[in-house]
Amino acid sequence: MILLIFLRRIYLLPVALLLFSCNSSSLNEYSGNDLAIARHGRTLVKDNAIELISSASYAEFQFKGDVCNVMLSNTAAAGDYNFAAIELDGNYLQRIKVESNVPQSFTFRPEKEADWHTVRIYKATEAANGLVVFHGVQASEIQAITANQDVKIEFIGNSITCGMGNDAGEVPCGRNKWYDQHNAYWSYAAITSRSLSADFMLSSVSGAGIYRNWNSDGPTLPRLYESAYLQVDSLIKWDFSAWIPDVVVVALGTNDLSDGDGETPRLPFDSTAFIYEYAGFISTIYSHYPDARFVLLSSPMIPAVKSDLLLKCLESVKKLSELQHPTQKEISVFRFDSVTSSGCSGHPTIAEHKQMADQLIPFMKSGKLKVKSEK
Repeated sequence: MILLIFLRRIYLLPVALLLFSCNSSSLNEYSGNDLAIARHGRTLVKDNAIELISSASYAEFQFKGDVCNVMLSNTAAAGDYNFAAIELDGNYLQRIKVESNVPQSFTFRPEKEADWHTVRIYKATEAANGLVVFHGVQASEIQAITANQDVKIEFIGNSITCGMGNDAGEVPCGRNKWYDQHNAYWSYAAITSRSLSADFMLSSVSGAGIYRNWNSDGPTLPRLYESAYLQVDSLIKWDFSAWIPDVVVVALGTNDLSDGDGETPRLPFDSTAFIYEYAGFISTIYSHYPDARFVLLSSPMIPAVKSDLLLKCLESVKKLSELQHPTQKEISVFRFDSVTSSGCSGHPTIAEHKQMADQLIPFMKSGKLKVKSEK
């Protein structure tokens, strides 16, 4: 059994420190921007710390010894918080709540004896929830993880890609905050990427669509995409030269086709607007990644009639985009087989995300996509 112990150094009684903590004075301190600590997904470095921005963005490193303290904080609005998902030595442990706006210490004591232990700290929530800030590590020694990721994949999507509503193991559906069941670690996108040994980034926002959102006309994902923080009012733009994917997977359309929240006035779905906005968005992405391959995904959350309509629209987007960009690589369209969405608010559960990944992985391994690097 692996022990995962959470400490708030300021508030714990001395007896708790005696029982559960370690003598941090015997450990070395490493800041979040130490060269041994790698960051993945939409992240930025600020004040020597790593800002985990997007769903399933993560920091990783190896530590030596039998104990390690990781310092995290949360930048959500007052009364809100974030979740981080912890992976230790290749095994998922659990989500932890990160609610303090000052660095909070989380202590790991792996039972398995080894010279080095591998830690990955994932953001389980999404950009709209604020940041999980990785301030640094206390350990006897740390080192970088040897990279073995052959391909880079960006997933652009909505709440499904974020992992919204998939993990009700701790908080039942409908209880507490709307994001209490978020676990992006178990999003089909993250599962697929890990299976492919891919470096990945999720650029996903719950409720977002191509030309309209679930309950509003915008800002849609194409309007948020170039912001580093996926926020419409952000003045900081994402540096697209810092990380260039081999494959871009777009999973949008569920919210455009939805009936909305039942309160906000909503016109019937406009397939023409959808197709042209989608093709325009692909042009924007091509401007940043001219050599990327595209995969356009259908949705597992809409009924058959709408699913058929979405598939026809995606085929039209493919044709229009290939006409507009005749020298680019062929665009692929992938349709999920029916997957029951029995999680919170009609979203897929973790088990159903695994079903989605099981369908997508063989397709991503197909010869046309060449997700494995050509050496």
